[in-house]
Amino acid sequence: MIYRALAALPITAAAALLAAPAALATQEPISGEGTYGVADDRVVTMTGFIVIAFFPLFILCMSLLQWRLEKRKDARKVASKRLEAAAGDSWRSGW
Repeated sequence: MIYRALAALPITAAAALLAAPAALATQEPISGEGTYGVADDRVVTMTGFIVIAFFPLFILCMSLLQWRLEKRKDARKVASKRLEAAAGDSWRSGW
């Protein structure tokens, strides 16, 4: 196991050395401008507010979805027990 890690070490180091110039290359001086545009205080603040609002809303939506699915599962369980009881198949319930 240690031999595999030692064998992978030169390959990993070579890949890092080959990728370093591309990662460090800049075409323009660093000015705070990204793919969106200039990242001034307003843009950063609004992005932070969006992130702050996203996570509670995501948790709320996922919790409501889980609640509905659990409610559905419980209803199906009750319906299947009623169906078994109506069929009179009491021997299938265990000892």
